Amino acid sequence: MSESPTSDQPSHRRKRSLTRRGVIAAGGAVAAGAALTPVVFATTDSGEGDNSASGSGDSGTTPEKFPATRTEAATGTGAATTAFAASYVGVRWSGAGTGAAIKLADGSWQKLTSGCAAVEDGGTALVAAGNATAYEVKAPSDIDGVRCLAIDTTDGPNRTVRVPREPTRVRGVRYLSRAAWGADESKRFKPDGTVNSPEQYYPLQIITVHHTATPNDDPDPAATVRAIYEYHAITNDWGDIGYHFLIDEDGNVYEGRYSGDDGIPAFNEDGDLVTGFHSVGFNSGALGIALIGSLDQQGPTDAAKASLIRLIKVISRFKGLDPQAKVTYTNPVNGTQKDTDTIGGHRDYLETECPGQVMYDLLGEVRAAAARR
Repeated sequence: MSESPTSDQPSHRRKRSLTRRGVIAAGGAVAAGAALTPVVFATTDSGEGDNSASGSGDSGTTPEKFPATRTEAATGTGAATTAFAASYVGVRWSGAGTGAAIKLADGSWQKLTSGCAAVEDGGTALVAAGNATAYEVKAPSDIDGVRCLAIDTTDGPNRTVRVPREPTRVRGVRYLSRAAWGADESKRFKPDGTVNSPEQYYPLQIITVHHTATPNDDPDPAATVRAIYEYHAITNDWGDIGYHFLIDEDGNVYEGRYSGDDGIPAFNEDGDLVTGFHSVGFNSGALGIALIGSLDQQGPTDAAKASLIRLIKVISRFKGLDPQAKVTYTNPVNGTQKDTDTIGGHRDYLETECPGQVMYDLLGEVRAAAARR
């Protein structure tokens, strides 16, 4: 029995100021397997222990404006135009996994590959559109059910989001909450108001590293996170962004998949991991971290790699994982087992180039660094 992502249960653009941040922290010795609780995580901005949950946003919120995500959908192959300049085009199809292609405006044909995202029937791709207002898709006869979504996350009308006035107080790795990068929480719901992918929680077993396969030198990574959210939640119908965390080239960490209202990213108050949508067949009990960019030909920036190591170290210590261990992962939904590294790459679990060859070759270094005290 196989596991699907849903059955086992993301013009010139300028960077948004990172004013609403929290920190996940490494500090102090914590018993192996201890639950991730607001009290355990709570610290002051200076990194000194607070031993209270007072830093998790209860000082109030403040309104902040983000551009609303604009989209235009199309079905089938052929030419399509949009009323706005698209940053990305998300494509989903059924049938054969490869063979589809896209041409942007006056450009040449690009073969569509699933990159990091994977589905059980057909394929899916997120293509950087470079502000194109027209594109064309073609596919061979063994591909059907083509659906496209042009996405603009930078120039739409402003929408106001209530963002915590104070950052979440956790030592170590700073992160932007979902509110801080402009997540539109309505996208997690179906038209009838029900949650598209209800949260499911299981004990953490492994951590999987990805890359987003989007362009490097990203001038507005928060906008890219919003585009990936739209692509995962709407184009792929996963109801949310697939990763638990994302890391940009400056080393900024973004909270991914919604895990509840307890102020603990990725986990519930009992310390169990919310199931994501990042590694089909191996999602439950597996935490997914995606580096923003393409790491096939180049490695992550020093800042991104340092944040990745800190994040893995923090989570491993709090949950009692050995970053250098070999383990037997057991899918808690269907019992599928796999001998693997505690810290692995996406390609360890299915046929994909993710997290990029250069990044994959660095995983030994990441494991060793995350294991150091």
